Amino acid sequence: MILPIIGLGHPTLRKVAQPVTKDYPNLKELIANMFETMYNADGVGLAAPQVDLSIRLVTIGVRPYNEKTDTYGEPTDVHVLINPEILEFKGEKEYFNEGCLSVPDIHEDVLRPERIVMHWWDENWEEHTEEIDGLFARIAQHEIDHLDGKVFTDRLSPLRRTMLKRRMNDIVNKKVHTKYRMK
Repeated sequence: MILPIIGLGHPTLRKVAQPVTKDYPNLKELIANMFETMYNADGVGLAAPQVDLSIRLVTIGVRPYNEKTDTYGEPTDVHVLINPEILEFKGEKEYFNEGCLSVPDIHEDVLRPERIVMHWWDENWEEHTEEIDGLFARIAQHEIDHLDGKVFTDRLSPLRRTMLKRRMNDIVNKKVHTKYRMK
């Protein structure tokens, strides 16, 4: 089931999400719905707060994009992060152009560490502590920000945020059009 995505200005995006327990109702179904919602919106990551659930749950699914056919391939890098926690930031910080389903039509370069050590549980409640890098590390940091009540525009300079103020206000006031359902 495709869930509505909440936009900038919704109070759930600013809350610190609560840990997920093994007895969370219909967790497998929620994870499946989050993947379906994310792929329907052409996203690569989705945090539960973006579907108005203040819990520490993230889905990540990278699908290769073919510019010639304007289509996406099958997911190649798929992860479920339950109660993820960044233990350590490593390596140099790098800029990368980020966007967000809750902040549609805004893409900006965000400075983040290239590698992190992260602890999480997967959908089978298997525990992981790993050093990750590349796109997985970038997406994980972006989505964990959502779990901590932050959005990527918070990481921009005050000047850049001021320059984007009108566009961000349009999102808050629901004056944006997306191909996916927003609440």
